[in-house]
Amino acid sequence: MKLYNTMSRQTDELKPLEEGKVSIYTCGLTVYSQPHIGNWVAYIYWDLLVRILQVEGYDVTRVQNITDVGHLTDDGDAGEDKMQKGALREGKTAWDVAQKYIDIADHEAYGQLGLIHPTHLPRATDYIPQQIAFVEELEKKGYTYTIDDGVYFDTSKLSDYGKLARLDIDGLEFGARVADTGKRNPTDFALWKFSPADEKRDMEWESPWGTGFPGWHLECSVMARELLGDQIDIHTGGIDHIPVHHTNEIAQTESLTGTTFANMWVHANHMKVDGTKMSKSLGNIYTLADIEEKGYSVMAFKLFVYTKHYRSEGNFTWENLEAAQNRLSHWRNVAALRHQTHDSLHQNDEMDPSPAAIGAIREALSDDLNTPEALRIIDETFSDIEARGFDHINHHTLTELLEAIDDILGLQLIESTPDITDDQKRLILGRTQARQNKDWMKSDELRDRLAVDGIAVRDTAHHTIWEYK
Repeated sequence: MKLYNTMSRQTDELKPLEEGKVSIYTCGLTVYSQPHIGNWVAYIYWDLLVRILQVEGYDVTRVQNITDVGHLTDDGDAGEDKMQKGALREGKTAWDVAQKYIDIADHEAYGQLGLIHPTHLPRATDYIPQQIAFVEELEKKGYTYTIDDGVYFDTSKLSDYGKLARLDIDGLEFGARVADTGKRNPTDFALWKFSPADEKRDMEWESPWGTGFPGWHLECSVMARELLGDQIDIHTGGIDHIPVHHTNEIAQTESLTGTTFANMWVHANHMKVDGTKMSKSLGNIYTLADIEEKGYSVMAFKLFVYTKHYRSEGNFTWENLEAAQNRLSHWRNVAALRHQTHDSLHQNDEMDPSPAAIGAIREALSDDLNTPEALRIIDETFSDIEARGFDHINHHTLTELLEAIDDILGLQLIESTPDITDDQKRLILGRTQARQNKDWMKSDELRDRLAVDGIAVRDTAHHTIWEYK
């Protein structure tokens, strides 16, 4: 298994800390608003990573946090807490807002997109004592200082701060907002923020330094350590996490543990819409509900995501989604062939493409999650299968191929392609007999009755094939 490691800037072979086991930490959603399609892109890739690792025989333990407190709007230390902002916007408590969007995210991730549930899905607010203890340990080691608005990590104590992003620390300057906070260095970051004296927050806790709430970066370091240990195999996230969030995670974790935090840092690129960044002001932020309202399948969106490599920038358009829907429809009709073929004398055909395709798909995805290549292999294999004719389609190996694709890509090809009913099969048989009798009116009538049920029929030289419309 090879992955592009942001830390080394090269594709590295995965060498787990413990043979046969892989630990993964994924930065999760901040649950202050409705997730949009751009949010889901990275999680689709990380789900794929887990799937291919499991197929390759690894025992995967993955932690994906839920940020329900402390994520500041500017990713720095002077912005507004996103959860508190969401509470003010909706006229609810931050606790109620968090639960609302946790429920929505759970439904979309595991109900609609069919993602594998992480081993652990911890909420930041469930780890407040551990976060306080983490800061206390850093304080004892001399890495912190306290100013009017909170406790900060002193990045000047580290000679390698910014190594993940390869930051030019000397070239950084204070911005207008951070200059007023009293931070010693532009890169210093909040470990614990104090609640404003004139404001009662929904989410605040007592600490040795005063009433307040944890900094955003702290929660990931703490939950990764609590649930996976001082060292992990893979840390995933979006490319926007590299210069600030992940850089600060590394700083505080490695300062406390004295060892490498993650052996591999893997980052997904963003997706634009119609070539521009998603923005509420532009009205180009779409949700899974928007996709379904336009008549597209959520699985088509998932397949669309796979058309680009995870490290490449994507571009969502309705035309691109239409192409993905057509591709998925074609794949589902190939999957439906398993209901129309049977074991035959040709079941040991050495030219059957299915077994080799399974190995080729796994090989492509084990090479830095090369999804475009995996899709190309599937397209080519399905075309080969269709060209073979019914008598040469191996029912057993086709089913195995579909199961493998579902296990690896999670597209639910088998689940979404049930067999037609006995009554519908009798209609197809009746239509075939009508055609043999040249009763074209009867044939057309039966075809139209099938079409009402969402079933299309296609005639070949020797067979009638049914497909989903």
